[in-house]
Order: sequence, then C-alpha cells, then structure tokens
Amino acid sequence: MKSVWPSALFLSLLCTGALGFEILPGSSLTHKKITQQALFNVTVQVCRALAKAEGTDFTFPAQPFTTQGVATACGAPRSSKTFSEAIEDIVNRNVRVDILYALKPSFHFDDEMFVQGKKIIIEGIQVVKASNKLENYEAARENLGEILHPLQDFYSHSNWVELGEKSPNSNLIKSGASIGNIAAKSRATCRSCDGNNCRNNILEDIIAEKILTSGYFSLTSLFATKPKGKCSHGGILDGTREIEPTGGINKDKESSNHGYLHTQAANIAIAATSELLEDIRGAAGDRPFLQMMGLFKGSSKALCFVIDTTSSMKDDIATVKTVTSTIINRNVGTANEPSLYILVPFNDPGFGPLTKTTDSAVFQNAIDSLVATGGGDPAEMSLSGLQLALSTAPSNSEIFLFTDAAAKNKNLKSTVIALIERTQSVVNFMITDTSSVNSRKRRAPSNRIAEADAQLYRDLAQASGGQAIEITKSELPQATVLIKESSNASLVTLLQAARNPGKAESFTFMIDDSVTNPTVYITGKSITFTLISPTGESQGSSDTTGSLIITSQSVGNFQSLQLKKQTGIWEMRIVSSNPYTLKVIGQSPIDFFFDFAVVSQGPFGGFDTLETRPSAGGNGSLLMSLTGSDTASVTEVTLVGSSGSEVIKGVLVPQNNSRVLVQVGKFPSGDFVVQVKGQADSFTSKALILFQRQSPTNFRSSNLTMNANPVTIIVPGTPFSVPFTLTTSGTSGNFTIRSTNSRGFDSTFPTSMFLEPGITGNGTVTLSAPLNTPSGTDVTLAIEAEAPGGTDSNYIVLRFSVLNTVTDFTPPVCEQLSLQTNCSVNCSMRMWEVSARVTDGADGTGVDLVTLKQGNGTIKTTLDSSNENITLVYYSASCCSPDMEIEVVDRVGNVGTCLFSGHKESTKLTQSPSFCLSVVIVGLHILTKMGIK
Repeated sequence: MKSVWPSALFLSLLCTGALGFEILPGSSLTHKKITQQALFNVTVQVCRALAKAEGTDFTFPAQPFTTQGVATACGAPRSSKTFSEAIEDIVNRNVRVDILYALKPSFHFDDEMFVQGKKIIIEGIQVVKASNKLENYEAARENLGEILHPLQDFYSHSNWVELGEKSPNSNLIKSGASIGNIAAKSRATCRSCDGNNCRNNILEDIIAEKILTSGYFSLTSLFATKPKGKCSHGGILDGTREIEPTGGINKDKESSNHGYLHTQAANIAIAATSELLEDIRGAAGDRPFLQMMGLFKGSSKALCFVIDTTSSMKDDIATVKTVTSTIINRNVGTANEPSLYILVPFNDPGFGPLTKTTDSAVFQNAIDSLVATGGGDPAEMSLSGLQLALSTAPSNSEIFLFTDAAAKNKNLKSTVIALIERTQSVVNFMITDTSSVNSRKRRAPSNRIAEADAQLYRDLAQASGGQAIEITKSELPQATVLIKESSNASLVTLLQAARNPGKAESFTFMIDDSVTNPTVYITGKSITFTLISPTGESQGSSDTTGSLIITSQSVGNFQSLQLKKQTGIWEMRIVSSNPYTLKVIGQSPIDFFFDFAVVSQGPFGGFDTLETRPSAGGNGSLLMSLTGSDTASVTEVTLVGSSGSEVIKGVLVPQNNSRVLVQVGKFPSGDFVVQVKGQADSFTSKALILFQRQSPTNFRSSNLTMNANPVTIIVPGTPFSVPFTLTTSGTSGNFTIRSTNSRGFDSTFPTSMFLEPGITGNGTVTLSAPLNTPSGTDVTLAIEAEAPGGTDSNYIVLRFSVLNTVTDFTPPVCEQLSLQTNCSVNCSMRMWEVSARVTDGADGTGVDLVTLKQGNGTIKTTLDSSNENITLVYYSASCCSPDMEIEVVDRVGNVGTCLFSGHKESTKLTQSPSFCLSVVIVGLHILTKMGIK
C-alpha cells in the first residue's frame, strides 16, 4: 500500500537537510543514493549562499540533480569531471565499509556498540576538518566517505525511528554529548516476531522509556550468539535471527524486518548526512568546502612543477619563472585559472620543500625564490621530487619536471610508475643538454645525460601519457608552449600511441562537435607524417602551405600542430624507424573516468574498486562514468595494447546508477590504454554526436595479488602497522618487497617473501610519524612486490591521515561589548553598529576563523593585543539590514554561530538556523516543481 507524504513532514526533513526528496516510497534507498542526495543538497546550498554573498544570481539546477547540472548552477561547468570523481570517491569509501569492516559491529552500530560507533564518527570528523585545513582534500574525502557509513547505519540498525524520532540525532556528531539512554547489556529489548510480522517486536518499556538499542548480527549461525532478550539485526545473512527472540529490526530495505520504516529511516539518514556535511562546511568555509567537492570557479587542473635547482639549471629556472608569470597573469580570474599550484624543487642530496597552495602569488614567490646551486655530480634526486609531487597532487594532474641531469635514485622507477597508474597523472619531462641533441652545452660532455638515463625519463613519460622533450637550454622557452596549452581547462585525450622501435603506421582519431582547439603532439627524431582530414584533404610534414594545420612548432625532438577543426575521422600516417610517440588532445566537456573493479568478497556482493593492478589471466571489470553531458552514453570500450597489436573489446553492463560496468574476458599481456566511444546530444544543434576518448595513462595487469586492510588514522609518536598479503598465480620463489612513503617517515618492512602459487604470504609495514607532525597531514604509502627476475610486479598505494589527540570539543563563544542602534524610523537613513569579543576559553585551541553568514554590512576582525586567544569583531550596517550572523570556528574545527540584531540587544550561540531556512526555501522551490502545495 502506497502512502502520501504530507508536505509538513517533507519540509521537516528538508529543514534538517533532506533537500530534494524525490524517491517515493516503494523504492529502497541505498548508501550510495543517500550519500549522493546529501552531497547534492549541501553543495547546492553552499553555491546559493556564495552567489548571494557575491551579489550574483543563482539558478537552481533541474531535478533530479546531476553532477553536470549542479556544477553548472555553481558557476563551475568545467569542474563536472572532478565533481563527479569527488562524489564517487566519497560514495566508494562509504560502500567499501561493508567490505572492509563487514564483521566490525562498531562500523554499523550493531550489537549496541553506540559508544564505539560514535567514536569512529567523531575521530573521522576531526580528520576531515584537519585535512581540509591543510588543503588535503583527497584525504578529507576518503575519511568523509568512511564515517558516513556508520552515521547512516545508525538510523537503519538502531531503534531511533521506532522511538518516534523524526529528525537526526545531532549528538552523534558532537563530542562529549550524550546520544541517549543506551540499553544495559542485561536488559531485554525485543520479543520474537510473529512469523514474518516484526512490527511490534521491540518491547513496550523500551519504547516508552526512550531506550536506545540495536540488533545483534553474525554472518554464521554456527557460532552466532547474542545476550538474552536482545534484538537481532535480521535478514537472511544474519545468523542470530533464529535465536530467541527471533526476527530482526533493521530497515536496510523495504523487504527488511522493519522495512515499513525504511523510507523514513533513509530520509532521516539523508538529513543526518547533510547535517554532518554542514558542520564540515562551517569549519572549512564555503569555498574550501567546494574545493573538497572538486568544484572550482576556474580550471579544475593543478599547475605542478618539479624543478632541478643545481648550478647548471640557472637558465632553466629563469625560463620557468617567466612562463609561470605568463600563465598566472593570463589565467587569473578566467576559466583557465589553475585550482592548485604545486612546486617541488630537487637537488643533491635533497629534495623539497613542497609548496602547495591555491594562492597564485604564494606560488609565484616560491618560484621566484629558487636559486641554482650545488649539484657536484651528474645525477640528481629527480625521482624523489617526482614521487613527492605525485603523492601530493590531485588525481589526473599534469606535472612538468625540468632537469639536465640523470636520476640518481633509479630504484624509485617502479614506485613512480605505481603512483602514475593510481593517480592517472600525466608527467612531462623538459630535458635540456642530453647527449641526443646537437647544441651548445653548459655541462661538460662527460656530464651530459647518457642515452640510457634519458630513456628512463622517456619510459616514465610514456607510462603517464606525457612527453619527454629533449632540447637545448636556449630552446626551452619555445618548448614551454606545452605548459601553456596544458594549462587550458577541459583537456581531453583523443588518441595516444607509442612505437618503439619505430615503424610506418596509420592512426585514426575522431574530432566531434564538442571539441575545440584540436592539437597533435609528436616526439621523436627524423619523423615524417601525412595528415588526412575527414573530407579527404591531406597535408604532409614538409608542407607549410596546407590548410589543415593552423600553426606548427618544432623544437628539439618535439612537434606541436594545431589543427583546423573538422568533425569526423582523421588519419595520421607516420613514417619513422626511430621510436616516437603520438598524442592528440582537444578541449571538450565530455570525458570519462573509471576504476578497475572485482566482484566483492564481502557478504553483501557488489563490486570493490582496486587500489592495485588488475589480475592477469582471467576475467576483469572496469566501473566507468562519463562526465560533461547528461545525455552522453557509452557505446564501446576497448583495451588497446600499447604496441597496437592487441585489442580487447569489453561487454557493457549498465548499472542502476550513472556508472557502466565493463567486463573483459582478459587483460592485454603488456601495457594498455582504455579507449571509449560514445554518443551525446550536440551542444550546438539538435543532432546526435559520436565521440571518442582515451586514457593517457598506460596500465598493465599482474599475476600478483596484493591486499591491505589498514586503519586510516596515524597518531604521531605511535607505531602504525599496515598488514598486507601477497599471492601469486605465477612461478614460486623469493619476491622482492619495497615500501616508500611520501613523508619520509621511519618505517620497517620485510625486504623479501617466499611464495608458492596459490599460497598467501603475510607481511607488515610499520610507520612512525614524528610527534610534531600536524593533524591533517596526509601520507601516501606504496608497497611493491616484484617477482624473481623482475618478470612481474604489483603494488598497493594507500593514503593515511595524521591526527593528534583532540581535547578541545567546545566551540568559541561570543560576548557583545557594545551596541549602537536607532532603527525605529526610516531605515535607509540610519546605521547600527555592534562590537563583540570572540573567545575559545582558557583551555581552547584559539579562534581560527570568523565568517559573516548573514548581513549586508561591513565586518572587521582583529586580535586582542593583550590576549591572542581573543578575537574582536566590529560590524556596521544599514538599519535596512538589521540582523547579523557570524560563524566562529576554533583551530580544531569546532563551529559556533552568533546572532546579533540592530532591533534589540541580543546575542546567541547556536547551531545556525540559516541552513534550515535556506533549505526550506530550496525545498519549496522543489515542491513547486513537483506540483506539491
């Protein structure tokens, strides 16, 4: 029987965050749907608030919300891919809790583990806030996804809804606050269900006294136990469901024992998720919250330089300073402004320090401060610098490494390749003074980069889909055209190929209606080519008068060709016996991202995304999403061997969400790329367009399987263990084990492991973070295993966050010092003023941020000269804007709200009502769209 949700209840859910409730009773809501809805809710609210603060119009995205629609409404249409990736990252981390922690009741609020479950949430919130403060947004998203799972499970697995509660238990996200009266272990809470009817199985006294309980759960009935009289979780997977009292109380889906309350529990879970996100937003600020969500007003791309600062690099550094200034001056305030700036210098024997900032001026100053010095021998720490950049930069970054020296730490090659594969970042090398170019040299001939050393850089560039540009120092300014072009937003790869040894071959690529500025990059020596357009017109490499190439540039071993735009299939015929690479790019909103996946070994089925290479010799899967168009769909996915000789077509299995499951019978035997074909509505006409995209990153499969299941929080000064397992389906022998981490923390690990096929080996990496490591510091750990003779290898790349013990759980408070107001007559002719003192208490960490949330006046904040723990606030406004609200945040992210009014003297510290009010306004907008009054 279907029920009709009254508008009052609907708005009550909206007021607590369940904006845009659109899934009617009758459809079960999953963790994925709950999380996506809440993320959309709060993101729309943040963008609406920012638009109001900036005095710009805000247009609500159409229902149902999509990543493209929300990104466009937020003024960040070019961020649709990073926004989609951020949501998927959070959702995947949420869903994986059922895989990684299926048998840990505290992660699900099972077995009445309310104290332990809340501890997981509180610590996670602290990590998310600390990570955001240090702009470590990927770590913030991973931890956020993990804590949303127990938060949402509370409403399905406990009796909160059965107690008559209609809104979230806000104390779940407040340190030191009681979440309610928890049933004693000896107290009975349930009676057996009446057959399949479990509506009244919770005891009347438990309901009457508002006692919290939850169901007990066990995966097997053989060893299942629960205290006498306690409720079971219930369901076919629960081994306790047949133990008296029988049945269960979970509301996971409509067919569950208490499934009649599923929709109510799920919507309160949406509200609770929105409430937690609102707390994260308050601690971070609106713009950083959007950055955590992958939304940027300019480009979503980072500008990342890794620079050799030894003595011979003086001219190179000068060129980098010039090109940096050009890019910043050209792009600041435009759609191409980088979202993040990263600099990693390296020398010998050191590398760093890392500069990571969203402020272009800070980045420019760091570049301008570089000085060429030292470097006594020919080799430098280039791969250490690159490893740090790859560990720090967001996924899908484009990194530029400048050097005129060989790599001293060649042993890091496999680590760098692992990070390239995991982050799918592109690495370009600007190599000056190699022995393979004929030019004036700053280095003596004996110090030039040898061919074998240059090949290392070429291999890494090819693995990432980047370029290894070999030039003279005087040619470097010309080669920086690649950097300027790569800083453009919405770059997509249409084709990429490499041939070593070189051979004559024809390549085809498609330019669709959405692509602008199509560009071809070729690296290699003594290469000739013929370009053929969709209309059959051709132009050769020696033809300077043809119309297909608008501009061309050749420097060192690198050629750049900007093509005339013609939609359709193009052909590039290349002739060369030397190794070469070919890459075709363009600007387009339509792109894709994916994860390798395996069928979950957890009790709840589904797919688990991999943090390693996929398994060779058997079936494989990819989970894929398209971005940039709500009408785009995948029609074909192929895995193309890097040599071009092996092509494996996948089988498409649409999922009940925006992702597509791609199943393949096997993976190519060597390196391969992922090629996608699809269709979408044209952006300029009513026609249907066909498109083709390709991953720049080269991947490979492995006969080695690695797994690790660590806790994600590191406490400084305490040894941190990461157990891992290794299995081979190949030959037996001694396997080499390597482990590195991005922060250089002290670590121990086994250097080898003997394996036989099918037998699992166990190892442990132990890390130790120094006591002075700040909270929010992220650490990337790579564990690698190499088969005997180097014939095969695999890795697992993990990210951890550092959290110091938090003792401050109280938000700052406000004290009104003065109020001057006379707003009883014509408001346009009068002003009102207020001054206040904001403090964090004697034992607090101090006030970190004061933000004006409501009011059109002028606010000024200063530190009290006599006490740095006190912030003074001065505010003045027209009497036509008589109310003012500020949000106050301390250094560990505790958030409070203070309200002042020009009508009367009033100040209050509370949870901000502006969110509820704004969400109700948004909800009314949605109700109107749905025709509900």
